[in-house]
This record gives sequence, structure tokens and C-alpha cells, in this order.
Amino acid sequence: QFEADRYNHALLGYMEAAVKSQTTLGILNTGQLAIRVICQIVILVIAISDYLAGTISTGEVVMLNTFMLQLFIPLGFLGSSYRMIRQALIDMEFLFQILDLNPEIQDAEDARPLQVNRGQVSFSSVSFSYNPDRQILDQVSFEIPAGTTTAVVGPSGAGKSTLARLLYRFYELDDGEITIDGQNIAQVTQQSLRETVGIVPQDTVLFNDTIRYNIRYGKPDATDAEVEQAAAAASIHDFIMSLPQGYDTRVGERGLKLSGGEKQRVAIARTLLKNPPVLVLDEATSALDIRTEREIQTALLEVARNRTTLVIAHRLSTIVNADEILVMHQGQITERGNHQQLIDLGGAYAEMWQRQKETADELARIQQTFTEDDLKILKLETGSHDHEN
Repeated sequence: QFEADRYNHALLGYMEAAVKSQTTLGILNTGQLAIRVICQIVILVIAISDYLAGTISTGEVVMLNTFMLQLFIPLGFLGSSYRMIRQALIDMEFLFQILDLNPEIQDAEDARPLQVNRGQVSFSSVSFSYNPDRQILDQVSFEIPAGTTTAVVGPSGAGKSTLARLLYRFYELDDGEITIDGQNIAQVTQQSLRETVGIVPQDTVLFNDTIRYNIRYGKPDATDAEVEQAAAAASIHDFIMSLPQGYDTRVGERGLKLSGGEKQRVAIARTLLKNPPVLVLDEATSALDIRTEREIQTALLEVARNRTTLVIAHRLSTIVNADEILVMHQGQITERGNHQQLIDLGGAYAEMWQRQKETADELARIQQTFTEDDLKILKLETGSHDHEN
């Protein structure tokens, strides 16, 4: 009801504006018509008077009437033309405002293409804040050796996803630097940086086009064979081939015709096709159920193989095999180590692990109990039918 009331309010506002606009246009057109008719009558009266007086000929009267038609007919379109011109000028103003916008992040004057040899990523004393009132990252330092996986965990607002945004250089740092193979990303071209870094986000963006188009978006010049190879590696090729139109199936607006797991697999295939040396998995499975997450995790492990990978994780079960795990709290790294080292440490990570493990065990117990109850009901119903027979 609330949304319906908002929609009705917007419609009423539009209707009032439209009525006002049409009323103004009607008054303008009526005024123009009245002036035109009065002028025509006056001119014709004068012309007929002169004709009766013998000062002008019949041909001159006809010529005068033709001139009036040529003059007044274009004036009849002035009202509608004025409205169209006025709207066009407003639209042009908005258009030029957009064209005049400058990107917040621009390449340095001496920026050079990023040259990737091994793909080692380093954060050195990185500090960042979206606004001066709240520090998001405070002197964060860590390295991701080439070909290894580093996972980042922590509570909401700890700054985990900000690390991914800064690696992609969506924002400038307040302090410190981020390097790839020793090259400061602030000193390289954005195009070369974003060709180097691939990302599988939590909220997959799909366009209202075919599955083939959405996968190929990672590499526009890829062949059909390369697209299918990437889809197979992402464990979605068989599903696509089961569809009536195969790779030419349209996914709908934002991929609404696909499930969450299917959309994530398309995003993984897109990233595989791009084949980036550095990979970011930004809570890529946090919005999925446990069963789908396990299926997607296999594909993600394939994507991360032999790549420098930064994983932003919500469920700790997805990062137990990471080479290093960073625990963040209030913009700082409070713990680091592999899974077993952090469990032995008995700190925040161990508490999160235990809490999530208990939750998973409880869900498994509920599912098992539900299944057993279903079997009991089924047996009772079967026994009842047998007794009746």
C-alpha cells in the first residue's frame, strides 16, 4: 500500500504538470489564432476597400491573400515548436552537464602501462576514509605472493571490501601505496590495471542479452570455442547446453531468468575468459545457500589456481585452504596466519569459526530431523493405506 501511494502521488504530480503545460500551450495557441484571424480580417477589409476604390487589381488582392497564408501558417506551429525547443534546450543542458563531468580518478601525466611478470600484490601502510569523520583503513600492510591466495575476514564495516575497491583503484589513497610487481598502481594507466585485475563480485551484473554475450564481456574478441571452454571450467556449460537456445538464451534484466548460483557461474566464466593474473573474490558466495555455495566453491578454486588471489570472505568454510588469512577489525589487521595457526591462536578468528561451525551443525541437525520426520509420516500414511486395502 505504501508503494502504491507513492506511485499514485508521482502520477498525480505528473498529471498536474501535464495539465498545466497543455493549458499554457492552449492559451498560447488560442492567442496566436485570434491575432492571426484579426490581422487577416483587417488586411482583407483594407484590400477590398482599395479594390472597390479601384486602386488595386483583382490579381493584387489574390497575391495579398497568398502572402498572408505563407506568413500565418508557419506562425500556427509556433506554440508546439516553442514547447519542443524549450524541452530540447533543457535536455541539452543536462547532457552537457554529464559530458563536462571529469572522472574522480584520472591517470597521472606520466602514467605507463602496468607490466605484470609474476603478479605479486603489496599493500604498504595503506590508510583510507570515505569521509574525514570515519577512518576505514588505518596503516594496513600485507603482501600476497604471486600465485597464492590471501583471504580477509572480519565483521561488517571492518574495511574488507574497501581493500578490493582500492586495488581496482576506484578511489585514491589517503596514505601509503599499493603495488603490483613493485609498480605503484597510482602511476600506471587505469586500463592496464583493470586488464590485470579480475573480480567476481557478490552482486553479479548481467546484461539483458544472451549468455554468450555476458560471458564474452570479459574478452570481447573471444571465439565461441573460448567462451564454451570458460563456461565448462566454471561448471555451467552442461546447464547452458540443456537450454533450448543454448548460449543464445537471453538472461533477462540483471539476469532475472537465472538463479543466484547460475549467475555466479556466468560471472566466474567471464573472469576465466578474461584470464587475469590477479583475482579478487568479493564475498562471491555470501548471498547463496550452503548447497549452492559448495558447488560454486569448486569453480572458484579452479579460477584461483595459480593466480594471485584476494578473497573477501563471509563464511570461513570457504577460505580454510587459503595460504594466509587476515582478520580485520575497525580498519586494522588484528590477526594473520593460516587457518590452523589462527585456530590455535584462539582469538577472534577461532571464535568466528566456532560460532559458524555450531550454526552449520545446527542446520544439518535440523535438516536431518526434518528428513526423518518426513520418513515417519510417509510410513504412517503407507501403513494406513495398506490397512484400508
